[in-house]
Amino acid sequence: MGEFIIKMPDVGEGVAEAEIVEWHVKTGDPVREDMVIAAVMTDKATVEIPSPVNGTVTWLAGEVGDRIAVKAPLVRIETAGDVGEAQSVGISQTPITEATRAEIAKPAPAAPTPASAPAEKPLAAPSVRLFARESGVDLRQVQATGPAGRILREDIEQFLSQGTAPATAKNGFARKTATEEIKLTGLRRRIAEKMVLSASRIPHITYVEEVDMTALEELRVTMNGDRRPDHPKLTVLPFLMRALVKAISEQPDVNATFDDDAGIITRYGAVHIGIATQTPAGLTVPVVRHAEARGIWDCAAEMNRLAEAARSGTATRDELSGSTITISSLGALGGIVSTPIINHPEVAIIGVNKIATRPVWDGAQFVPRKMMNLSSSFDHRIIDGWDAANFVQRIRTLIETPALIFIEG
Repeated sequence: MGEFIIKMPDVGEGVAEAEIVEWHVKTGDPVREDMVIAAVMTDKATVEIPSPVNGTVTWLAGEVGDRIAVKAPLVRIETAGDVGEAQSVGISQTPITEATRAEIAKPAPAAPTPASAPAEKPLAAPSVRLFARESGVDLRQVQATGPAGRILREDIEQFLSQGTAPATAKNGFARKTATEEIKLTGLRRRIAEKMVLSASRIPHITYVEEVDMTALEELRVTMNGDRRPDHPKLTVLPFLMRALVKAISEQPDVNATFDDDAGIITRYGAVHIGIATQTPAGLTVPVVRHAEARGIWDCAAEMNRLAEAARSGTATRDELSGSTITISSLGALGGIVSTPIINHPEVAIIGVNKIATRPVWDGAQFVPRKMMNLSSSFDHRIIDGWDAANFVQRIRTLIETPALIFIEG
């Protein structure tokens, strides 16, 4: 018998450790060559670690959420033959997609694993646990068919199809006494760390301005009606991106990052706009690079491409980094006012609130206008309140007179 040690490989330049976000095996499980045994995360990119040998898992380095140093032992596998000295194994740098996760979750060619004992915590991915909670299903009652006794979404659906959903009280209500401790891991922990860093180190100033969107909305509807088949449908954001480019050309200080440790402001000629995007895994910020060199349709197409890549988990590390200013929008859920947190180390973020028809006094009477608030935050160490107000007012002028957005020079 021999032992093969899989070490945490170098997952990127300057990366000293990676976080375990998924185990697909447990101690005592058999593994086969090329079987994915774990997934680790660093800098918002999730990568898979396969087994290069057949054998049995004898030791795991930690639990989900633990951080393991590069080159430290991650997994020990007992093999049939002598494999010599401890070795490390490379990993796939391709982010995990939903299709990949489905492939990983396929059961091995063996008899289904019986349901977990009631006293044990069932094995299931966070998304599966969420589905179970929303469906009112106790995972301890579900028979697992995934590798190593892992419960799949399909197992819950099968459970529900058999009419075994929990019964409620006669009056239609039932007490809920269960509690669940959820460890903050993966992207959710990265988001938490980023928010703490931004809020604790950047003195924010938030400026809110009302913008009349009526003319721009009329233009947007017209352009969508006349667009070519290969053109994407326009939302408000591509117009705002072009307005940002023009406003930045007049106030370049807002298109910058601030290294507060070194005391250095870096001002950029290129306008790389981060678009805060909600994904099933959490908030990510894909970056539309060189918006200053893109027209309305190009901005829309690139934004759509990046948003889809972020939601499907296929966005690369380069596509999720390097922004110089960020737009945050919740679309129809945008509320009236928000206080967006700056994407550290940037110095400005533009928050988009929802459009609503409101009565506006035109000097003689109230008329219905489509109005929207911009809630924008600035690093008060770098941007004075006067400059922040001027910047937002310039954006307002461009949006309220959208022809100005298309005028060069």
